[in-house]
Amino acid sequence: MFSTTLSILLGMLGFSYAYDNMALNKPTHQQYRYTGLDLSLTQASNAVDGLKSNLSVWGGQCVISENDKQTATWWVDLTSILSIHHITIYYRTGNVPWGPSNGYAARFLGFSLYVSNTTNTSDGIQCFKDTNLTLTTIPAVINITCPVHGQYVIYHNERISGVVYPDGYSQYAFNEICELEVYGEGCSNSGYYGNSCSTPCPDPHCRSCHRDTGVCQACKPGYQGSNCELGCAEGYYGDECSQICGWCKHAIDCNHVNGTCLTGCESGYIGDMCKTPCENGTYGDDCNNTCGHCTDMESCFHSNGTCLVGCDPGYVGELCKTDYNATHLYYEG
Repeated sequence: MFSTTLSILLGMLGFSYAYDNMALNKPTHQQYRYTGLDLSLTQASNAVDGLKSNLSVWGGQCVISENDKQTATWWVDLTSILSIHHITIYYRTGNVPWGPSNGYAARFLGFSLYVSNTTNTSDGIQCFKDTNLTLTTIPAVINITCPVHGQYVIYHNERISGVVYPDGYSQYAFNEICELEVYGEGCSNSGYYGNSCSTPCPDPHCRSCHRDTGVCQACKPGYQGSNCELGCAEGYYGDECSQICGWCKHAIDCNHVNGTCLTGCESGYIGDMCKTPCENGTYGDDCNNTCGHCTDMESCFHSNGTCLVGCDPGYVGELCKTDYNATHLYYEG
């Protein structure tokens, strides 16, 4: 685990020049956007446009939250897993003096910051959770050191019904960020390193490596190990080898990079990844067989065609394909 430190910036950021702002113009998402104004004035991408000179709603440089919400979440997708060093947040001030009398300060209190490889906070690491700041001490610009790897940086705040919050907190949750900058040692041009980010990482299966040393910090999909030299274990594939293969005919033939079943699917499944069961009414290899006269077609087992809840009147057998009357007449005759 790592220790998280928080510093309040009163002037220029002393160390940000040594790193790239990896969030600049990257894809973003906001949970609840304020809809009472033109999109350009409130949209999620305003927080990564590099602009922070006009921190009012009319500047079109800030994210504006909808009113009366209990949760407020915003995230930026760095588009690949990168090595993060620190994150800087510029909050909405309305272009008026910051402090207890500024109505936006109350909205900033209590926020959390996460880094994750998905858009879910529960999958990531909490870099910071405000539990001590007040209207007097919370700054409009805040810097959070968070030396981890991740693809998504997630800002979250909440005002949950029934929870008693400290004095000074706003009644509802907001995420009115005017700029969120993510600085790191990795090159934003993933797979490269060096001063100009133009030298390929030494390990061929490395997704991102240390900007100065070239030491691998994250593997490409399908690979693992300290130098990304190992393919995923049998039955797994993808990012960090965390995805489970589908119903491949032979587990060893599941492509460790993208999960494609190279020799086809087990009976009852179709698709390149063999994760799709046969549609109702079909079963077997490549779903080429038609179910019998099952009482309920949804009960036709997609693997072998067995009717799990019985047959329509007049039919017998596990597959309900045998005409009872025809069979009876044969034996009676």
